[in-house]
Amino acid sequence: MWIDFLCLLVLVVVTWSVASEGPLGAGLDCLCVILAGLLAMNFFEPLAEFCTNNIAASRGWAERWDPICLIGLFAFFVWALRSATVYLTPEFVYMRSAVFELGRWTAALLTGYVTMAFLLTAYHTAPLPEGFLGFVPQRANFFDLAAPDRQWLGFVHYVTEKSLNQSPPRIFDGPRVRLGDPQRPYPNEIWPSFPIRYAARRRSITGAPQPAPETAPVKRVQPAPSRPSGSSPGF
Repeated sequence: MWIDFLCLLVLVVVTWSVASEGPLGAGLDCLCVILAGLLAMNFFEPLAEFCTNNIAASRGWAERWDPICLIGLFAFFVWALRSATVYLTPEFVYMRSAVFELGRWTAALLTGYVTMAFLLTAYHTAPLPEGFLGFVPQRANFFDLAAPDRQWLGFVHYVTEKSLNQSPPRIFDGPRVRLGDPQRPYPNEIWPSFPIRYAARRRSITGAPQPAPETAPVKRVQPAPSRPSGSSPGF
C-alpha cells in the first residue's frame, strides 16, 4: 500500500535529518516533537471550530480546518520549541564516539517514529475518500507491523489521563461512560472515538455506505432471574 511506503519515507527522512545534529540536538528535537504533538492535539479542535465560525463556514472549509489546524499547530510548536532550545542550550557537548553514535541515532529514530505517527493521525482528519492511498483506520498502516496512529492516540490519551490530568478531568477523546451496575467498579470507563468519528465523516464525504454491524448467532439460554430492585440495566 502507498500509505505504508509514505510512512517509511517520513521515518527515514526525519531520522537522517535529525541524526546529523548529534545526540544533544537529536534529543532536544525528539522532546520538541513530542511536546508539539501533545499541544497540537489539545488545541486543534477548538481552533478549527473558531476558524469555521469566524473565517469560512462552508461545508468544504469546515472539513478542511481540522487537518490545517492540526498540522499547522504542530509545525508552529516544533519551530517555537526548537528555536528556544537552540538559543538556550550549548552548541557542543563532548561524548565518546560510541555514546555519540548510539545517542544520536536512537533519538533520531524516535523523533522520526513520533513524526510519522503524528502525521498518520492527522491523515484521519483529512477530507479524503475512504481508503485513499491504501489508508484503512482499523489496519496497522505500517506494513501490518504496527499502528503508529493508534499508538500516538493511546499515548495522548494516557498522558491527559495520568500525568497531565486536570480537575475537573479533561481527558483527550475520552467521554466517561459507566456500564452496568453503578455500584460495580469497571476498569475501562474511557471510550475513545477519534478514529470512528473521522472515518464516519470521510464516508459521508464520499457517500460510501456505512458498514453493517456484525450480529452474533442467537443461542438458546435459560431465562435469567428477575433483576433486584434498585439495580441499573446493562447495555
